[in-house]
Amino acid sequence: MNILIVGGGGREHALAWKISQSPRADRVFVAPGNAGTAVDAENVDISDGDIPALLEFAKQNKVELAVIGPEAPLAAGIVDVFEEEKIRVFGPSRAAAELEASKVFCKNLLRGADVPSADFRTFDNVDDALKYIRDRENTPVVVKADGLAAGKGVIVCSGQGEAVAAVKMIGADKAFGEAGNRLVIEERLVGQEVSVLAITDGRTIFTLQPAQDHKPAHDGDTGPNTGGMGAYCPTPAIDEATLYWVEEHVLVPTVHAMKLDGRDFRGVLYAGLMMTPQGPKVLEYNVRFGDPECQPLLMRLKTDLLDVIEATVDGRLSEIDPADWDPRPAVCVVMASEGYPGGYEKGRVITGLEEADALPDVKVFHAGTKLNAGQTITSGGRVLGVTALGDTIAQAKLQAYKAVKCIRWKGAWCRTDIADKAIG
Repeated sequence: MNILIVGGGGREHALAWKISQSPRADRVFVAPGNAGTAVDAENVDISDGDIPALLEFAKQNKVELAVIGPEAPLAAGIVDVFEEEKIRVFGPSRAAAELEASKVFCKNLLRGADVPSADFRTFDNVDDALKYIRDRENTPVVVKADGLAAGKGVIVCSGQGEAVAAVKMIGADKAFGEAGNRLVIEERLVGQEVSVLAITDGRTIFTLQPAQDHKPAHDGDTGPNTGGMGAYCPTPAIDEATLYWVEEHVLVPTVHAMKLDGRDFRGVLYAGLMMTPQGPKVLEYNVRFGDPECQPLLMRLKTDLLDVIEATVDGRLSEIDPADWDPRPAVCVVMASEGYPGGYEKGRVITGLEEADALPDVKVFHAGTKLNAGQTITSGGRVLGVTALGDTIAQAKLQAYKAVKCIRWKGAWCRTDIADKAIG
């Protein structure tokens, strides 16, 4: 069958690479794709936000299944549009995608479903939010933009001064645009953050192995939040018994609450959890594969991903066997452009990619890259997700960083401590 993957980041490269391995995948298109998807699939020069053009391409090229990678087209209703035209599509509807597109909606749903989460207040204007902070004791809080902000609309604050600055930055200065029209201020939870991703057709939940992302830019979890600087899978921070508890007390009640609200959820349900002394608590939900968690997850997944996706779309996920995993852990190290997550230059030539990809058990997933006159150049902040398998997490980390050392461009950088939490 012909398959269209919408998106152009590391997640979409991983999806294209994995789906292309299925014997039932004939042509795999990626729109807009990147320099990596140009090798593993076929790129289509259409923005992931141009839903009419994507639909027209799907019709003209006999696409039988569309897989939506990023959150923005999901929030814009791409699934509804494709379904209206009888094209099978993997991802939640616009109404269901609000679970990620609005943190206010998410927090209210969690509260109503009795899913453990941080205490919170929501605000429609900056003055009320500032008054709330100034009237409180000098306790740590987290300030969040309500809408989509490319993974950066969350500011973790140590005290009152930082919280006031965060509210002004998001709500008054509009650092994340319209996403900051409403604010969520919640208690700051303490513990290790883990990612539990599950695929659901609204009735059956197909839970994937837990992963751990690294959001802060710099070593030791310091610096500003990013879209993710690396990830590994599985994580020892959550054992099998706890994972079962998360399924029972987090995932199942969320899917049920969405159904009761008339927003049947089909697709990837990604719970960002904080492992607190009181147990796991939900920080946020995403409604698609995480980036970079998708890369180590799919490196380890031996099950045909296309089978799982089709079963989800067709409402027969209960017929699928439990996932088959490579027992070896995987580590993904994100290589970024100088200046990220702030401003950065594009168009810098990347070398050493073939050398890195030739190493055993290594796959270099492209994110912010494109081809120019036969050369691979940088086109984004997060440029590559260098991913490796190893017999232990320490060996996987060693192999990933060995591959990182092969790759060069002016201003390239990465965190040096990805997966150290698990090794320590």
